Amino acid sequence: MAEKRKVIVKINGQDYTVIGEESEEYINHIANYIDSKMKEIINKNNKFSQSMAAILTAFTITDEYYKVKLDLEDLKEEIKEPLEELDRIKNENSELNIESKKLKSERDEVREELYNVKKENDKNSILAKDLKDSLQLKEKELEESEKMINGLQNKLFENQVELIKIKKELEELKNEYDK
Repeated sequence: MAEKRKVIVKINGQDYTVIGEESEEYINHIANYIDSKMKEIINKNNKFSQSMAAILTAFTITDEYYKVKLDLEDLKEEIKEPLEELDRIKNENSELNIESKKLKSERDEVREELYNVKKENDKNSILAKDLKDSLQLKEKELEESEKMINGLQNKLFENQVELIKIKKELEELKNEYDK
């Protein structure tokens, strides 16, 4: 924690004791500024009382403060987007450098893989021909199986119809027998 200082300053002919952590030079500088503003206001209208001049001085300095504060906020807002853009570009550049190294490494791996794929492709061409022949054979078997399944489904349907007819006849016989 900073050391507190007690500084006696003169504003509009009166002594004030100011206690603060800032340097004596800084406190005197602030007091001189207030004193000059207060004298400016009194020179414009010497009928002002001490308190009225003090209030107008406070108002004037506060007005200056708020205008400077608004200007500062405007400047901060103005530089915010360019700074964000700069950060974004720096990040993007870093990411692009990383991506470039990664892509070079991947390129080398792909070249090696391509060589291996070409070798494998030759083997697979032969295998593909064998598999194509085998597939044609399996497709013929599948067609025959589908025909057989359709035939069995038709027979099943016919048998179900026949079963229904038999159940109906059995029911009729049962009803005749029960009479």
